[in-house]
Amino acid sequence: MPHKLYLEKFGPVHALPVLHYKMEFAALVRKAVERVQPDCIAIELPPTLQSHFQRGVSRLPRISVLRYETGKHRKREDDSCQTVCLLIEPADPLVEAARLALERNIPLACVDVDMEDYPRHEEPFPDSYAVRRIGLAAYYREYLNARGDMVPGREDLQREQGMAYRLQALAERYQRILLVCGMSHVERLKGFFGKPQAAPLERVVREGLSLVNLHPDSCREILGEFPFLSALYELRRGRLPPEPAPDVQSLRRSYDAFELIRGGKRDVPEEQVLFEAIVRSAHHCAREGESPDRQRVFLRLFQEASRHYRQETGEPVHVWQKRAFFRFARNYALTGAALLPDLFQLLASARGCVDDNFAYAFFRLATCYPWQKEESSLPTLRLRPEDIAAGSRRIRFRPRSKRRDKGMSHLQFLKGKRERRPGEWLEGFDDPSICSYPPEDLLIEDYGRFLKKKGALQLSEEQSRVEPFSASLLDGIDMRETLRNLHEGKVYVRENRRVQGGVGGVVVVFDEDQGKEKYSYTMTWLGEHDQESDMAFYGTVPADNIVGPGICRCEYGGFMLSYPPRRMYDVWQDSDYSFARGKAEVLLLAALDYSWEKHVVYVAARPPRSCFRQIAARMGKKIVYLPLGSLSPLKLKKIRVFHVLFGHDKRIVAKDYIW
Repeated sequence: MPHKLYLEKFGPVHALPVLHYKMEFAALVRKAVERVQPDCIAIELPPTLQSHFQRGVSRLPRISVLRYETGKHRKREDDSCQTVCLLIEPADPLVEAARLALERNIPLACVDVDMEDYPRHEEPFPDSYAVRRIGLAAYYREYLNARGDMVPGREDLQREQGMAYRLQALAERYQRILLVCGMSHVERLKGFFGKPQAAPLERVVREGLSLVNLHPDSCREILGEFPFLSALYELRRGRLPPEPAPDVQSLRRSYDAFELIRGGKRDVPEEQVLFEAIVRSAHHCAREGESPDRQRVFLRLFQEASRHYRQETGEPVHVWQKRAFFRFARNYALTGAALLPDLFQLLASARGCVDDNFAYAFFRLATCYPWQKEESSLPTLRLRPEDIAAGSRRIRFRPRSKRRDKGMSHLQFLKGKRERRPGEWLEGFDDPSICSYPPEDLLIEDYGRFLKKKGALQLSEEQSRVEPFSASLLDGIDMRETLRNLHEGKVYVRENRRVQGGVGGVVVVFDEDQGKEKYSYTMTWLGEHDQESDMAFYGTVPADNIVGPGICRCEYGGFMLSYPPRRMYDVWQDSDYSFARGKAEVLLLAALDYSWEKHVVYVAARPPRSCFRQIAARMGKKIVYLPLGSLSPLKLKKIRVFHVLFGHDKRIVAKDYIW
């Protein structure tokens, strides 16, 4: 990015116009130091704060807060004091300039004026990400054009004249001075530098200064750049640690039989998993030798949060959800005249396009800053957004699993029951018989009845007839057709025709498993009573996810329901279905074979092959196809996970291990 750097030069001063607390400008400071090779670095900060500020910079990557009060020496007693908090974080350009001066033994000069009552400015600036695309020169030029003839305040003029005075003094001692200053001051500062200036009237000593350690929980809310982005910048400004493998540490809540034999379940520190996700992202968020690209950072954040979400819930984030997330986040940012969304907009997009569990996984990673600890040689301070800014925005997550604790960590599965000794849970597999978990049976039967009703409704709509109103309203006015033909001036009515024959079997295919590896476990279950259907399914291997003594967690790849019960042969051993190309087609053939009704509902991401329509017609049946995407994703997640119990006695204790 060196070709995108721009410096305003006057005398020996090379001025870099920046926006405070923006990562792109902190990266430009590093490029400016490399190009100018200054013998002095000047920053927009009063000399009264320099010693405490440099001490806070030396603590990085741990974040500090420089606090002091203004208005202590007022004439009127009713005038209140105001506490000023200056955050010392790595992604701020002033902090980066002071840090480079400290690392390279370059003299640091604070040239600003210490004013008692400086008003808060809310001046709008273009999105800082534009600097990475169009360069600082074009960005600064557009800012000057947009500012126009804006009249500066009295306080700004006093500060700029004081900075010009100090720069003139530095110019007598140094040949190359790099000035890092807010871009709203650079143009007037350039004009003042060419004229003789008097020493400013200002406070010489600032009393009540204190440097404190920021509490880790406060990092989640008040940093200028959200913690994940600051952490990536911190990692890429130095030597990157080796990239960890994505499967070394995980947030899984269950383990397979081999892991249990080797030593049982091991606690996985949440901080270690999140830090490894940050290190992995640092390797892929920019080209070699560059600072993080904000777009790539958002992509890596989404990918890592999706991985954690799948490890915790067993559910993947689908491609269409990813597409909806980034489209919604982009449009949300455009409503605020920004190129890219902020953290709040990303969280709102995650919650709306996936669910609350994913939004919380996204939040937990996005607000992770691994170096910040509560224990410190300095006093630790908690700050709220209201303490340093005019306001804040709130977002609430409602994860599916209820939380008892009120801490920041919500990994409930790490607090559940564990083995008291290695291999204890393997002792629960002494019963050769298997059975299902009754609450999940009720859920799957209810959903099967819902799909039958939905299939019947679709058949009714397919056979309905719409015609212009003449003598009878039939089954009611069809508003869609009436509005579509509004130019005709006619009212259209609908006639719903009764479907001949009911809906029998139901087939739901989540994953066709073309590789035949992920969902290799096949089973045919017979209903235990007259209220249950016979069921055939394929899913994950039970031994891969042991969650309790004789209790295994599985995931459906697909299943089939057929009523009435106790009629079904083992469909996976039936030679009549040997011509099927996959497990999903075996289920569909079995549903057609065992259905007493005329219609069979088939739910999948894509419709069955055309030959199955012919097979169904020869059997006097009809396939009703429902796209998987037309059903509720939340409901599908609930029914997709099931448990296999080895022995009916496990039903009594299963509730203690199934969340």
